[in-house]
Amino acid sequence: MEFTNLYINGTWVESTDRFDVYNPATEEILASVASAETFHADLALDAAQSAMADWAARTPRARSEVLRKAWELMSAQLDEFARIITLENGKARADAMGEATYAAEFFRWFAEEAVRADGLITHAPASGARIMVQHKPAGLAVLVTPWNYPAAMGTRKIAPALAAGCGVIIKPASETPLTMLALMPLLEEAGVPKGLVNVLPSRRTGPLVDHLMHDPRVRVISFTGSTGVGRVLLKSAADQVLKPAMELGGNAPVVILEDADLDVAIEGTMLAKMRNLGEACTAANRIYVHENIVDEFTKRLSAEMSSLKVGNGTDPTVDVGPLVNADTRDKVAAFVADAVAKGAKLECGGEVPSGKGFFYPPTVLSAVPETADCVHDEIFGPVAAIQTFAEEQDAITRANNTEYGLVAYVFSSDFKRGLQVSEQLDYGMVGLNRGLVSDPAAPFGGTKQSGLGREGGHEGMLEFMETQYISAEW
Repeated sequence: MEFTNLYINGTWVESTDRFDVYNPATEEILASVASAETFHADLALDAAQSAMADWAARTPRARSEVLRKAWELMSAQLDEFARIITLENGKARADAMGEATYAAEFFRWFAEEAVRADGLITHAPASGARIMVQHKPAGLAVLVTPWNYPAAMGTRKIAPALAAGCGVIIKPASETPLTMLALMPLLEEAGVPKGLVNVLPSRRTGPLVDHLMHDPRVRVISFTGSTGVGRVLLKSAADQVLKPAMELGGNAPVVILEDADLDVAIEGTMLAKMRNLGEACTAANRIYVHENIVDEFTKRLSAEMSSLKVGNGTDPTVDVGPLVNADTRDKVAAFVADAVAKGAKLECGGEVPSGKGFFYPPTVLSAVPETADCVHDEIFGPVAAIQTFAEEQDAITRANNTEYGLVAYVFSSDFKRGLQVSEQLDYGMVGLNRGLVSDPAAPFGGTKQSGLGREGGHEGMLEFMETQYISAEW
């Protein structure tokens, strides 16, 4: 790999401490990457603060053109980004190409949004004064991204921050830092000023991020990851009263009503379950199927899951690559063993293959009891856990019975009924007869303990802006 050092103020910076990045398909070392210390964080903050002064003063159109160029350049290099994603994350080639395309689209979307930070002027009804409202850059932003989408989770934060006029320091996951490092030369070529975007891989994430968050120049913390880590960051954010944008855990239910079109339901469930190998906060976690159609649904879903080819994602014929590391694979295996021990039936899969790589086969469990651990926690792997229901309201109640509220999926051939069920689900997003909800043009985020704020859509840029009101008379 060509880019393995820290990226600070537009230059590649060495570090005496380094850590290894592994290929999850072969367990071989891909690269040795520089590990940032707190003094590197200070250098990055200085650089971002200096660069932001000029960037924020540019016209929205000028910022927009740079982001548009970034989209054009990344779109021309999708194959290379997909290759790096597969090598460090493990996902199959088609999945990696899908992520690379999705990641690039955030630059195009926020190039268009950069010129639409609309304010307003109105007449105060009581006082007669003029109310002037505008949106201004919030300040420096610290971005902390996970390993499951090494390109998209970065661009989903970088693009709106730059559109808003902010400078950023990004801390990519230690398992997958190479994709974000590879993006930096592209941003340089697009015209992003030196110092505006800084990348600090580190194996000491906690101390590094905490140090950044306690610098008074930082005004936004944007994090994607587990709810547990999000709680810790929110406590630290309180010390400086930082503006938090938190995209946290999920426990997504799929509700398949008796009148569902099974062709649509199977296709949607496969997409919701197996996109990114199930290593996604949006992945289908609990599948509630009406008791009158559960046998046919289970048979067909098992056939689809069994047909997927497992192997090294660099092989274009492979559908399912490895999980990201041994801990993730072992956790998935433990979920399956627990469910079977408590009475679930193993329909397909369920055995860890021998040999190198962190592989786990697509697996279907039926008759999963409510006591199974996988019902209450994110599986984060290729395991479909099926439960049944008889009454619609029971399915809704069980779907809502979780601390999480990121995304849910509903399948019904009656659109009115589907909307009625969707509106009763306490989730920030609902896929109605669709297994995919993520879209750069839509506000991505959840309710309850699945997070705060939204990414994507118009709302995504406002997360990096402050609203200023000016009272005047004329």
